[in-house]
Amino acid sequence: MEPFWKSKPLEAMSPAEWESLCDGCGKCCLAKLEDEDTAEIYWTSVSCRLFDAGTCRCADYENRRAKVEDCVQLTPANVRTIDWLPSTCGYRLAAEGRDLYWWHHLVSGSRETVHEAGISMRGRVTATESDMADDEDYFDHVLDDQP
Repeated sequence: MEPFWKSKPLEAMSPAEWESLCDGCGKCCLAKLEDEDTAEIYWTSVSCRLFDAGTCRCADYENRRAKVEDCVQLTPANVRTIDWLPSTCGYRLAAEGRDLYWWHHLVSGSRETVHEAGISMRGRVTATESDMADDEDYFDHVLDDQP
């Protein structure tokens, strides 16, 4: 029997199935910069103020949209159009009909394998958005290895 992410369209998934597609990498919770001329996305090591860099989870997931104005809620409709989702993202892979990687908890059975494989942002966050001074340059925090 095929796993649900291969056998169900995103729109037919239960809320629990949908949420379980998140691999816990934390990359969507990072500040991203976009080049206005080329539309190229640059990932930074600056996280949302609600991001827990130790667990790679939101510290207040249920209330995140009320507390962080520009928090993007992933939906079956928008994961197909958001160009900054990492190529390894479980939502993106399911939307594209591709399989999840070996380190995804739905495959490995452990939420630690995303960290063990070096995919997550654990240990890589250098600041939160609320720590950044108004005159501090986000370009100083651009990641060399773009997700």
